[in-house]
Amino acid sequence: MRREPRDPFDVLTEEIEAEERELNARVIWSLKIAVFLALLAVLVVAVLLPMGVAHAQVGQIPPVAHRYRAELVRAAHAHFGLNAPVAVFAAQVHQESAWQPNTVSRVGARGMAQFMPATARWWCDLHSMSSADCQPQNPTWALRALVGYNKWLWDRIAIADPADRMWATLRSYNGGLGHWQAEARNATTKARADIDAACGSARRHRSHCAENLGYPQRIMTVLQPRYAGWGPTLEVAP
Repeated sequence: MRREPRDPFDVLTEEIEAEERELNARVIWSLKIAVFLALLAVLVVAVLLPMGVAHAQVGQIPPVAHRYRAELVRAAHAHFGLNAPVAVFAAQVHQESAWQPNTVSRVGARGMAQFMPATARWWCDLHSMSSADCQPQNPTWALRALVGYNKWLWDRIAIADPADRMWATLRSYNGGLGHWQAEARNATTKARADIDAACGSARRHRSHCAENLGYPQRIMTVLQPRYAGWGPTLEVAP
């Protein structure tokens, strides 16, 4: 059978319609891909955002601190037992020196534990260390001395609540045990808040109270949470 020749206009129309169908199919496929990628992006953000927040919190710990973590934990366990509040001591080192072994303050305190020269000599004499072994700027010496001195203070503070007792220990580390004891005797009660309120009521001048009271506050409420992954914490009541 002989076929009739097709109208060129009909052929052109069919070609245009075919191209339109192909273009529409491409547009629909592109839209599907765009929707899929958008949903994938939402999923990635939902999964990674909490991880990013956690990383940001970890990032607040100076990177150099991780180098000394094991030594600090050993010292804490040696002096305070396996339930030692490692996070408190890590926060204290952070506050004192930001984990920098060669730090020297404007008043002459040295090393990661920021021992004054006289305090370092007293501590070394107490433990029969030679002058050669008395090394405040040695990280191992400093971390052991910081925790050891805290334990020495802790043993001389009669407060039942462990967090309040550590608060008083930190105040004594910063400003001297004698000052704290004298103020505790002047306090209306033996509660932490009342002893804090008595700051400056004995030999310590009141101008030093802001720093002395702020020291445990920053360590236990601001810095300690950053080190919660290092070991036990002590939560102080408001």
